[in-house]
Amino acid sequence: MATTTDKASSRDRLLDAAARLSYRDGVGIGIEALCREAGVSKRSMYQLFDSKDAMLAASLEQRIPRYEARLAHPDPDRATPRERIRHVFEQVTGAAADPDYHGCPYLAVLVELKDPEHPASVVARAVKQRLTDSFRAEAERGGARDPGLLARQLVLVFDGASARAGARVEHLEDGLAVTTATALMDAAGMD
Repeated sequence: MATTTDKASSRDRLLDAAARLSYRDGVGIGIEALCREAGVSKRSMYQLFDSKDAMLAASLEQRIPRYEARLAHPDPDRATPRERIRHVFEQVTGAAADPDYHGCPYLAVLVELKDPEHPASVVARAVKQRLTDSFRAEAERGGARDPGLLARQLVLVFDGASARAGARVEHLEDGLAVTTATALMDAAGMD
């Protein structure tokens, strides 16, 4: 009989496998492959999650703190709004240099699934909205003329840069994403 600890570790292994495989191979990865990667039976998977969709959503949800921490400035109290925004684009630039980089995992889910009601799409859309809200708050603090517009522009650059770098059709080492974000902040009159 499985203990609570066994169930928790099986759950964590499934979530980790879903994160790895869906990022590398896409959300269409089969249940058998996920269970094999996690070392968990299909029966156990269905005891832990109502469906593969629920497991994918939980996997995305579990990754949010690491994802957002990676984008957050290491010294937010001392950094200016402009520096906090630039840091996000510097992180994308650095991540894109990794040969295993496939772009923003949340954008990838939205593009792949196309169904806005899918549980994983709901999680991914919320993460992308939080990024937009963060850019807007920084733009307001930095005195941008139209913080909402600037936030939308910055997310467009972020998503475009991560998608193109993830598809290996663009290289960001030259600072293109950072300079584009900086140009947008300049044009918006941000301090």
